[in-house]
Amino acid sequence: MGCDRTPHADHADDDPDDPDSTPRGGPPAPADGGLAWIAFDTAAPAPTGPVRAPDVTVDRRWTSDRRDAVCCALALLALVGLVDVGNGSLTPARAALWALLALLLYGVLHPSRVTAGPGWLAVRGLWRTRRVATDLLVSVRHGDGLQPRLVLRDALGNRLEVDPKVLSDNPLIWHRLDTGARHARANGLLRTGTTVLQGMGKQWDATEARAVFEVSHLD
Repeated sequence: MGCDRTPHADHADDDPDDPDSTPRGGPPAPADGGLAWIAFDTAAPAPTGPVRAPDVTVDRRWTSDRRDAVCCALALLALVGLVDVGNGSLTPARAALWALLALLLYGVLHPSRVTAGPGWLAVRGLWRTRRVATDLLVSVRHGDGLQPRLVLRDALGNRLEVDPKVLSDNPLIWHRLDTGARHARANGLLRTGTTVLQGMGKQWDATEARAVFEVSHLD
């Protein structure tokens, strides 16, 4: 009566057609039609460092063996370099020769990286990787040569050589190989080398038992 108030005056601030209006319960919408809310990504950060495939067992001494090979090569390079510097005979050609010699020494000392998973065993050398299917093994034998080697062949024609010391130092890798060999033998594939694996297993079991007895003062 004394007031001339529009029935909808209380909701004038909510008029969607008014560019200056502020919606209740949230920030003002941008005039350019952009997003009114900023979404924050709350996902966990990606893991850093090397990612290892699941169910893969790696030679636990390979890192230290490779470090030793690098140290030997660098020590040789430093030694011959210091001798040349002391004699005053160091030249770019001789430095390149010593560097090449150090690289050759590292190539000789570089350890093979042995990995194993369900049904397979792999050996990665300096230039290539060899892999066999342990559940398809057809032969296992001792290799010829000065250094002890175990030669494995599978039904797919793959072949690799592995140092038995790696197997003795890594019981998990040995377990992968032994489990696959048992499957191959049960399927009638592995007919050559069964006694080799059994003999190695008994020898390592006896060694581990002797170590336990020595630690327990039972020997």
